[in-house]
Amino acid sequence: MQTPDNLFKQALARGEAQIGLWQALADPYAAELCAGSGFDWLLLDGEHAPNDLRSLLGALQSVAAYPTHPVVRVPHGDAALIKQVLDIGATTLLVPMVESAEQATALVRAMRYPPQGVRGVGSAIARSARWSRYPNYLHEANQRVCLLVQVESLAALQQIDAIAAVEGVDGVFIGPADLSASMGYLGQPAHPQVRAAIDQSIGRILHAGKAPGILCADEALARHYLALGARFVAVGVDTSLLVRATAALAAQFKNAAPVPAAGGAY
Repeated sequence: MQTPDNLFKQALARGEAQIGLWQALADPYAAELCAGSGFDWLLLDGEHAPNDLRSLLGALQSVAAYPTHPVVRVPHGDAALIKQVLDIGATTLLVPMVESAEQATALVRAMRYPPQGVRGVGSAIARSARWSRYPNYLHEANQRVCLLVQVESLAALQQIDAIAAVEGVDGVFIGPADLSASMGYLGQPAHPQVRAAIDQSIGRILHAGKAPGILCADEALARHYLALGARFVAVGVDTSLLVRATAALAAQFKNAAPVPAAGGAY
């Protein structure tokens, strides 16, 4: 058995836009349902959604039969947790709250086996290597993993050039919800000042030769970011889609006004 290529990582390197969906329902059945919808990638959220290693494993297994690529957001950049998430079979990780090049460098090392990194070796008991059925996994894994770091504060934006320049960082994701809060516009990710900061950041990430990413549920704004060069863009959240659809259906039969479309990042 051959170690699979990371097609998502390859697409980002070629500059191809990847359209994704945020998964917050924390259920493998819901993940499989969405995996067949045609998105290039699904974000399995371990930061704000009630996921744990077991539920993430189930989601990875349920999505594996489909062409959409699973991206796992860990709750924090702990090396031991990163090792566990890689061992259950994730190949692309999104790490929140990255504030410096030093932090990004440590994450790169956490993602890789020695001598390039510090990832512990346990492939014989890990799904990532299909329990050693990928005979060359230990020698190929470092090239297959994809690291996306999340910048989501004014302090992080000030360091974005240095963060994006770190070798081994494949993409830089701008977190509009936390960024707007840090700028004094809590709950206003589409505020003109926040948009201006995001626009500038996308250009700086591209200048560093890395892939910019963002979550934006506003279609016009998402298309704006894509036009600027954002390469991995999540255009919706499963919980928000379900809220709107169920509220609209109930209102259709109860003569009530449907819940307005949710804007911004969440």
